Amino acid sequence: MSTGGARSAPAPALAVVGATGAVGSVLLQMLSQRADVWGDVRLIASSRSAGRRLTVRGTEAEVLALTEDAFDGLGVGDIALFLTPAEVSARWAPVVTARGAVVVDQSSAFREDPDVPMVLPEVNGHAARLRPRGIVSGPDCVTAAMIAALGALHAEYALAELAVSTYQAASAAGRAGSEALRRQLSLVAGTSLGEHPGDVRRAVGEDTGPFAGPLALNVVPWSGELREDGWSSHELAVRAQVRRILDLAELPVSVTCVQVPVLTGHSLTVRARFEGAVEAVRAREILESAPGVVLVDDPAAGEFPTPSDAAGTDPAWVGRLRRSLDDPRSLEFFVCADNLRQGAALNATQTAELIAADFGSFTL
Repeated sequence: MSTGGARSAPAPALAVVGATGAVGSVLLQMLSQRADVWGDVRLIASSRSAGRRLTVRGTEAEVLALTEDAFDGLGVGDIALFLTPAEVSARWAPVVTARGAVVVDQSSAFREDPDVPMVLPEVNGHAARLRPRGIVSGPDCVTAAMIAALGALHAEYALAELAVSTYQAASAAGRAGSEALRRQLSLVAGTSLGEHPGDVRRAVGEDTGPFAGPLALNVVPWSGELREDGWSSHELAVRAQVRRILDLAELPVSVTCVQVPVLTGHSLTVRARFEGAVEAVRAREILESAPGVVLVDDPAAGEFPTPSDAAGTDPAWVGRLRRSLDDPRSLEFFVCADNLRQGAALNATQTAELIAADFGSFTL
């Protein structure tokens, strides 16, 4: 997305809440790489991180403690990005909106609120303009990884049904997830662990971090909390988010969430069924021109997406695209995306830029 253009109003202030977290660190890098559309940028985090100095746009800035005083001076035309746990966003977002500023929240706090639009700019950026509560929500990083590709295909073929399996990176659980995987890998590196039942679990013991089981040399088919009929809360959340962003309230969606021993980069297998017959050649043309998507699809040459390729990049990488063998209305494909960028830092930044342009502070 281009963000250049002449300013027609004072540059808005930007508050980054959760600036010292894993996503916050990536977002600060982005602010230095993208067009500079912001005036004052203030960094806010928990009291544990207050006083730290971080570099933003080439200069050092002190991290403020998350208190009401940290938002002094914010008002109409300004924006606060919340890269925080849901309970933090729920507590502090109303403090910001009461001052007239807009909140862009990447947590789950407001994703089910009908008065809070859920936005992925490549698919439904227009939805950010209608925000009754002054809050715009972003999808989680799993949904964001596939929704740009799905949205482009839906616009052409009309999505009728969706089945997804996810392969989620440890860093989606924040620094605690990445650190847990590194600790576990250090325990099993150079050993024969993994060859016999239960030996990885015994080596790791209770130190599984934020995961339901040991992740090193393993996969864990669970993410979230238990819900009715054996579904996890995360699986149901992905289902709900796809329906909201594509405006398909009754879309049949089935999701299986799996944690894998990858530090950065979610992967998904997707089977999408449409209203009519599809052609893989035309689908490739659609995805090649879709914003936020890179098509990497030449299996004969060994070219297809992997999380290590997607790590550190902004787009969703799509490959292994083919029409289903048993259904001319279905496409199957594989997608990878950096979970700290696509659907987290990048989504928050792009959404904030859309809102700033709507205020007239610059033109897209």
